[in-house]
Amino acid sequence: MAETREEETASAEASGFSDLSDSELVEFLDLEDAKESTVSVSKPGPSSELPGKGDKPVSLENWKNGSDVLSPLERFHLKYLYVTDLCTQNWCELQMVYGKELPGSLTPEKAAVLDTGASIHLAKELELHDLVTVPITTKEDAWAIKFLNMLAMIPTLQSEGRIREFPVFGEVEGIFLVGVIDELHYTSKGELELAELKTRKRPVLPLLAQRKKDYFQVSLYKYMFDAMVQGKVTPASLIHHTKLCVDKPLGPSVLRHARQGGFSVKSFGDLMELVFLSLTLSDLPAIDTLRLEYIHQETSAVLGTEIVTFEEKEVESKVQHYVTYWMGHRDPQGVDVEEAWKCRTCDYVDICEWRKGHGVLTSSLEPKAKKMK
Repeated sequence: MAETREEETASAEASGFSDLSDSELVEFLDLEDAKESTVSVSKPGPSSELPGKGDKPVSLENWKNGSDVLSPLERFHLKYLYVTDLCTQNWCELQMVYGKELPGSLTPEKAAVLDTGASIHLAKELELHDLVTVPITTKEDAWAIKFLNMLAMIPTLQSEGRIREFPVFGEVEGIFLVGVIDELHYTSKGELELAELKTRKRPVLPLLAQRKKDYFQVSLYKYMFDAMVQGKVTPASLIHHTKLCVDKPLGPSVLRHARQGGFSVKSFGDLMELVFLSLTLSDLPAIDTLRLEYIHQETSAVLGTEIVTFEEKEVESKVQHYVTYWMGHRDPQGVDVEEAWKCRTCDYVDICEWRKGHGVLTSSLEPKAKKMK
């Protein structure tokens, strides 16, 4: 095992807070990868029936006809969003919607590329952490595993060590977002740097349109991380959005793992309190620099590295725009005419109402937009 390993992290055997790093979702979105077509990076929704209010199903036909007026968050039964949900909007919002409603199965070629990318990221993580599997049975246990990993990594970062797969979460423009930072470390200048690794099937850099999507992703990570260490994320907000139960006893496997890490807790609320205290009392700085690194999957050759300039107002403006869709205040939008080339790699080009209407939805793909309050 690698000598640089510094702590042990756990992986959970359950759904919930995704254990898959955002950066492990290899992109198929630019013209250079046209042969691979497009993979939806969002968690797919049901393709025939949609959950409505009171758990009553809403038919896809009624949804398209606009007779069932629900916001996308309500329609997909989402308590929170992943960072990648907003990032896919940055590429093509309408493609994301089709991907939610009409998810297709991965071809063997696509699955192989995704598996290769995930394996590369796992190998990187194993250089720093031992991984142990902790069986879980509740959503509180799933979040507890992430909290325990954070508690193990924060001291390492305090001592200017290197950590990988650090969870971030928080309320942004009224919705709750979660994500996973690839890597955090300090530079030779003593600056805290966020490093995001992107793997490529072909030995070429992605087009600018895709790189802009990556710029937004790492900028949003910084925005969320900084808010966490500055005490702007609250337990009340977490509980309100996720509907987690603070009094829920932790499962025996999670409790055993917590004790091995030196944490004496019984309930989810106990562990949550420890995490928020650790974040606010750790004196961790805001992230100074954002770095993107693109590597070739087959050879591991570095294709290029970029330092991303953080523009806070631009990040906030984009998030505000994307959130209005999720809140049901506007219809989804396709790409501008200047970016119509993106359609060449889209799985939904033959059914896209945006293309049929030359930049306008030709039928009510979405329920009538709610008025902004």
